Amino acid sequence: FFLAVKLQQLPNSVFIQQTMSCVEKFGNTVEHTIGGFFHKVGLAVGNRPRLTILICFIVTALTGYGFTTWETENRQQKLWVPQDTLAQDETERYQNYFASNARFNSVILSAGSGGNVLTKESLVQAMEMHKEIETKVSLVEDKNYTLTDLCVKAGGSCASGFQGVCLCLVNSILKQWNYDVELLNSDTDFMTTLTNYGSKESLEAVLGNPTFDDNGNIVSAEAFTITYFLESNMEVVNGREEDPINEGWEETVFLSVAEGVDSKYSNINSDYISSRSFSDEFGGAITGDLLLVQISYVVAFLYLGANMGNVKCGTGSRWTMAFSALMVVILSTGAGFGVSSIFGFFFGPVHSLLPFILLGIGVDDAFVIVNAFNRERDGPRSKEDNEALTQRCARALARAGASITVTSFTDLVAFWILASSSFPPLA
Repeated sequence: FFLAVKLQQLPNSVFIQQTMSCVEKFGNTVEHTIGGFFHKVGLAVGNRPRLTILICFIVTALTGYGFTTWETENRQQKLWVPQDTLAQDETERYQNYFASNARFNSVILSAGSGGNVLTKESLVQAMEMHKEIETKVSLVEDKNYTLTDLCVKAGGSCASGFQGVCLCLVNSILKQWNYDVELLNSDTDFMTTLTNYGSKESLEAVLGNPTFDDNGNIVSAEAFTITYFLESNMEVVNGREEDPINEGWEETVFLSVAEGVDSKYSNINSDYISSRSFSDEFGGAITGDLLLVQISYVVAFLYLGANMGNVKCGTGSRWTMAFSALMVVILSTGAGFGVSSIFGFFFGPVHSLLPFILLGIGVDDAFVIVNAFNRERDGPRSKEDNEALTQRCARALARAGASITVTSFTDLVAFWILASSSFPPLA
């Protein structure tokens, strides 16, 4: 109480001089400077609204030139390996010596009812599934392709055969019967044949949770794998690795057959992966994100319209303003992607999050401007003419411009720091 009385007795000028720091003075100067600039902008917008809208569309259209050089990226070494680092140099050096020239497609088969998969019935059905993969034809670019046309030619994939699929690099216990279902059906001691596959370690490499007897003979297993290797014809097109022939076979043959195992065969179940699975999953995730983007914009539109003015259409409602705010966000997002593309930045899977971030930032700024516009009203709306609205627009933008500029600059610094990162998902 005593301090309060003493403070009341001090002259205002002394009080202001003692409490105003140099940082506050600098902040006030910056705020007044920014406010003055946006006051002029507000006057220009208020006097020429149609021209302002036209300029926005023209600028967005010009930045759209960047989409002519739009590049996406799906190469793992470009997406997940830090750039300009020792890790990248060593990865490239390794690939120069040991370049990958094969694509793999692997299916894991387990017993349909659980338990042991090494029964005659399960192996026969696995052989029938393999035969379907071996013989099914894929039509790509008006040409027919089968497994034997595309596989890595290694030979020795069968126990005693060197024709047909036995020339392909295929890794499976079914090679003991040369991938021939008739040989398997006629084998009266198929478990002994299976034991002759190789050493215990070799069997453990292709069997899931195998069980052996005291003599080292295979007794049972919960699963086994069949892996097919295709000769890679990979090409890099606009930052994307493409192999249309092999990818077409994987989609129409391998994945098609593997997906139908559970419904077609009663004794076996399948889990599978192919070289195209990674890009398929990312493509599905991005497609799902596009749907979420559309939903988020609809929700944002309803929220903006309901909170900026009256919910009912008519006097006092601001549904058109809400729609305009979303249009500004959409145009800004398109312009941002265009400018980024002009500067050579690629679009990766992680960048699909940007529309959500930009929507949040844009909607927040819309609320700030509308709030400032409401606060600057001097009297009833019915008594305001065009000149009064123009002046209110200038004052509102001067009030909101400083805070929006400072927060936008903060966002800019944060994104710039991320862009300078050597880790591609962050950049």
